[in-house]
Amino acid sequence: MAEEAFDKPRLAINRVYTRQGDQGETALAGGQRVPKDSLRIEAYGTVDELNSFVGVAQASAGQLAAGEPRAARLASILLRVQHELFNLGSILATLPDDVHPKQARVTGREVDQLEREMDAMNEDLAPLRSFVLPGGSRLNAELHICRAVCRRAERDCVALARVESIPPETVRYLNRLSDALFVFSRWASHVSGAAETLWDPNQSTSGLIDNEG
Repeated sequence: MAEEAFDKPRLAINRVYTRQGDQGETALAGGQRVPKDSLRIEAYGTVDELNSFVGVAQASAGQLAAGEPRAARLASILLRVQHELFNLGSILATLPDDVHPKQARVTGREVDQLEREMDAMNEDLAPLRSFVLPGGSRLNAELHICRAVCRRAERDCVALARVESIPPETVRYLNRLSDALFVFSRWASHVSGAAETLWDPNQSTSGLIDNEG
């Protein structure tokens, strides 16, 4: 049996509340107490938020797969991404001096895999001639929410990296994941038969009034 890349979690959650955060502080993985609004907490908190939204999209993809088997591929990818986001949160919750060699994290392998999946799905899609609006199907809209939250997580990590050390793969992974979520949204519309809504600047109130003369 091959050796696993990362250590398994060693924790037991017997009671959710501890009362230790009532004064606006929380503990990092190494035990350090830090304010809950610190950049590091903000960064992995946004990653946690993203993971929750990906879970919604994963459930929707699973439901779609009941009638469209091709969607099972996307459901499987999104479940893997949830594990990867938890690994990313683990490394963000740990100061550099406390990181151990087999601690969960994202690496270049995760980035490469997202690129392969984007390339494969793009082969099924028509080239874009305009930007697309979120919607057309619930899954498409959910994946666009994931994309937007992922961009925010990326910005948070960039801000954190200016003042503290974080692994460079952190920003690379989030950058690539946001691109992948965009491709996934288009691919979800493609396999479900939902029409994409292209951005038309003249569908605004001003544009419609001008067209009416």
